[in-house]
Amino acid sequence: MSSSFDSVGELELHLILSCVDAATIARVACVCSRFKDSSSDDSLWAAYCADELGLDEPADPRDYPAPSFKVAYQAWRTTFGMYPWPLVVRVKRCWDNLKSWLAINFPEVLRTLREGASEEDLDEFERNMGVKLPLPSRVLYRFCDGQEQPRRKLWGLIGGYSFYDHLVNVCLLPLSQIVSETRTITEYMGFSGASRLIVIAASTTYSEKYFFLNCVNGQVYVGTSNLREDGEMMPCVPEAALSSVHGYRQQDAMLLWLEEHGRRLKSGIIGTCQEFKIKSINLFPQLPPNCSTAVTCGVQVRASAVLVPEACDLQGFEDKYLFAYSVRMSLLPDGCTAHGCTYSTCQLFRRHWIIRANENVVNDISGEAVIGQYPLLFPGDKEFVYESCTPIKSPGSIEGSFTFVPGRVLDPRGDPFEAAVACFPLEIPEYIF
Repeated sequence: MSSSFDSVGELELHLILSCVDAATIARVACVCSRFKDSSSDDSLWAAYCADELGLDEPADPRDYPAPSFKVAYQAWRTTFGMYPWPLVVRVKRCWDNLKSWLAINFPEVLRTLREGASEEDLDEFERNMGVKLPLPSRVLYRFCDGQEQPRRKLWGLIGGYSFYDHLVNVCLLPLSQIVSETRTITEYMGFSGASRLIVIAASTTYSEKYFFLNCVNGQVYVGTSNLREDGEMMPCVPEAALSSVHGYRQQDAMLLWLEEHGRRLKSGIIGTCQEFKIKSINLFPQLPPNCSTAVTCGVQVRASAVLVPEACDLQGFEDKYLFAYSVRMSLLPDGCTAHGCTYSTCQLFRRHWIIRANENVVNDISGEAVIGQYPLLFPGDKEFVYESCTPIKSPGSIEGSFTFVPGRVLDPRGDPFEAAVACFPLEIPEYIF
């Protein structure tokens, strides 16, 4: 075999080898000493490390420096040799996406992520819980064993929302806490051991919210308002997206769920917010089509909603669902222009909401103020944000308007005008967080 390559120069041989995968390179190295030397070229292994593992420096799975990219690649393959390699690559990419976003936008949360669990840790966990983790979930925990309890309660990786006295912020639990939380809540609810449900994420605030992984079918579920009474839950990932969780081509809901969360963060669909000097990941959508934007007379209003699964009642005859919505209003830098005049300020006086379920109007509400406040807007100031909620029997939408007074309500400088709130959806999302 090697004789047919005698006339091939080193550059040509390098180009040929750069077109094959790492497994082929390893076999080629066994052919002859020349191929072995060529296959050891570290630039080849640097390409494998970059393409498959996202490494730009040689490092082993514990992030210790390696003497070469070849050694680093071999360390990764050895450490995760018991798992399908494409799954390992996919899980690493999932965690890398989350960590890279956190490093830029929320390093405090990044520091709460724990080191990966060992094989021994996972084996002991499965024995204690009487479950067999879906393979993708097991690999996820090999890379990161959840979060340390944040010093501040709003540093959850999954994040949350607030409205009135309801505050949710969800953390990804470490294995040790999964054991205690699962035993506590399943004993309270009377679940049998055969249910194979484990609590993988929960809110660290006074408002309860629990996410469960079913270790048999691989689905992630979230508890509703009836969770403690009869175990009612909602699936968090489209059933059609799931595949065999214990075979070779694994794709369980936990992996899909975290991948989708990372996609939403990186694309800017969701992001961080800061209230009362406390920063958190906020689940209200920030981009269309789930976030609407309207500008009227210089007043910009953005609005979006999120399903509140922990407050839903799927057995209810009327309002099965609860949606929280967030409204962000601001005055653009050029100020308020109404009725042919320009004003430096304007103040909200009244609100008007039209709420639809399945295209049918179910509520037409008018009244003064928003949550008891009359926000005064100045050009270029940060957005005034408020959150509220609405129960509804089926998916629908909200639209409406705010009545603003140029100047101040108690010192008007012109006639009132209506600022539109463009229609935004109340939808049951494919992925629930």
